[in-house]
Amino acid sequence: MKRVIMLMGFITHFFSGNAQKIDFNKYPVYNGNDLGLIYTPTSSIFRIWSPPATEAEVILYDKGDNGKELSRYSMTKGKNGVWATNLEADAKGKFYVFRVKINGKWSNEVPDPYAKAVGVNGKRGMIIDLKQTHPPGWEKDKSPVFSSATDAVIYELHVRDASIAANSGIKNKGKFLGLTETGTTNAEGLSTGLDHLKELGVTHVHLLPSYDFYSVDETKLDNPQYNWGYDPLNYNTPEGSYSTDPANGAVRIKEFKQLIKTFHENGLRVVMDVVYNHTMLTEDSYFNQLVPGYYYRQTADGKFSNATACNNETASERAMMRKFMLESVKYWVKEYHVDGFRFDLMGVHDIVTMNLISSELHKIKPDILLYGEGWTAGACPLPDSLRAIKANAAKLDRIAVFSDDIRDGIKGSVFENKDRGFASNKPGMEESIKFGIVAACKHPQVDYSKVNYSKAPYAAQPYNTVTYAECHDNHVLWDKLAISAPDATEAQRKQMHKLALSIVLTSQGISFLHAGTEFLRSKKGNENSYNAGDSINAIDWSLKSKNKDVVDLVKGLIKMRKEHPAFRMTTAEEIAKNIQFLDKLPAGVVGYTINGAAVKDKWENILVLLNGSNNESTFILTAARRTWKPFIVENA
Repeated sequence: MKRVIMLMGFITHFFSGNAQKIDFNKYPVYNGNDLGLIYTPTSSIFRIWSPPATEAEVILYDKGDNGKELSRYSMTKGKNGVWATNLEADAKGKFYVFRVKINGKWSNEVPDPYAKAVGVNGKRGMIIDLKQTHPPGWEKDKSPVFSSATDAVIYELHVRDASIAANSGIKNKGKFLGLTETGTTNAEGLSTGLDHLKELGVTHVHLLPSYDFYSVDETKLDNPQYNWGYDPLNYNTPEGSYSTDPANGAVRIKEFKQLIKTFHENGLRVVMDVVYNHTMLTEDSYFNQLVPGYYYRQTADGKFSNATACNNETASERAMMRKFMLESVKYWVKEYHVDGFRFDLMGVHDIVTMNLISSELHKIKPDILLYGEGWTAGACPLPDSLRAIKANAAKLDRIAVFSDDIRDGIKGSVFENKDRGFASNKPGMEESIKFGIVAACKHPQVDYSKVNYSKAPYAAQPYNTVTYAECHDNHVLWDKLAISAPDATEAQRKQMHKLALSIVLTSQGISFLHAGTEFLRSKKGNENSYNAGDSINAIDWSLKSKNKDVVDLVKGLIKMRKEHPAFRMTTAEEIAKNIQFLDKLPAGVVGYTINGAAVKDKWENILVLLNGSNNESTFILTAARRTWKPFIVENA
């Protein structure tokens, strides 16, 4: 039965109280690229895809929420399940919704899934002229030069967290525009916000979800509200609470473009965190109201499958969901000049869809950066062999997966709060660290039987792997060390923290840092702060002054990484040939050499020693190596 559901698309779906057996594979596929709204000053053409509908209409309003109905228009069904109508007038500034009749019952009023501008709280689409949302000089905007994926040093940042604290020195607190401000400082005069990012030297800023999400009420922004944004509502328009005017759909667009343009001008690329694997709403989602059941996977008994732990999971393998994902990411790249995407729970999506996305995006922007979580949050009806999970990383086309092997190898399991890792002196973690150092690529000196999770290499090339110690999920590194190493002094934990970040920034693959880790950011022990508010999530910029030595270390390591290609090799073959692990080292110590000359590094030979034990270790250089010079980061 499972095979029939997966391959034939049959489900038993309940709509209007009637059980129906639907073969979604029999639904026609529309290949046009004009779904949603096509606006000109003389007409607005509306198109939606809804094969099961018997009637459809578009309704215009004067406001994005409540307000007065202005008019409604019946839509005509054409080929391949598409309904359309043409309003021959300039309707700019008006708001619109659709509804369809299926099995004799009208759906809720919803904007179409392709909506590119919405009113407050994303309940209605807005008719705008996108050309009028360009900030000055937008046509000349260019992304900073970027060569290889392994050159990336990613900085994961939540828009609100960056500026909301009183000590951020930023005026537009919690807004897109807050990240465009320069010259901002904390009380001690050290840079904050954009200037800090630039000073740190990262290449990409990964913004937690910045599309329109559900959980923040944009009509009540004077009341403290908070969410990470992994609750998608409208995929193709920015989040209103991050704008200065959520009621005007054009404002959020212009201000997000201004953020991207400003980042580009300051040498920073922008990665969007995207969540195509589930929707916040299920039965009432905009997808489901127009085409019930189609965009989601189902279990054998016809219920919504839940590999995301969010009550539904999308069906990327179905033609129109695949089409939606592809057109959505292409839109963000073309309209907003986005430089990359991080795919939430990418393991829910099928490999074919992900590789199609990669292929098409690389045609538009050859140096685009793509990566995602190579796992799910629950059982999925689509077989593992077909999905973009970590084990299939080698099958992915220029797409990276996060390495939980090195993450938990460094600090301990994220699922066991008191578990320690290599940096906090847990015995037996050396092979997991070595596995991470070579970016999950095949290496003759890694004993895979002793690696914490993966018992075989899964990356075909180092650009398949994101190397990290923490992200927004679970405890931040500083809190994890406090919980798992309670007997250590603060000074000892700081050394552990420095070691953890040193491992990340000297390992192969794509480097990834969580915002604030460079000055020991804490979330007061909160493990899942997705809605915990500013008191937990706001970046405390005074920590930059308190822990300036850690900031200087991270800055120095990033600079070193940029200047030395030996730490960012581009092929698995180079890594296997040029990294030599040292044998017979004390427990808790990992050491290796890199043949820098082989990859045209000005450092011809490099020795890296990592001591995760509580004991000092002496390493005696051979006579031939006595001319080696230590790499020292000033003030670290």
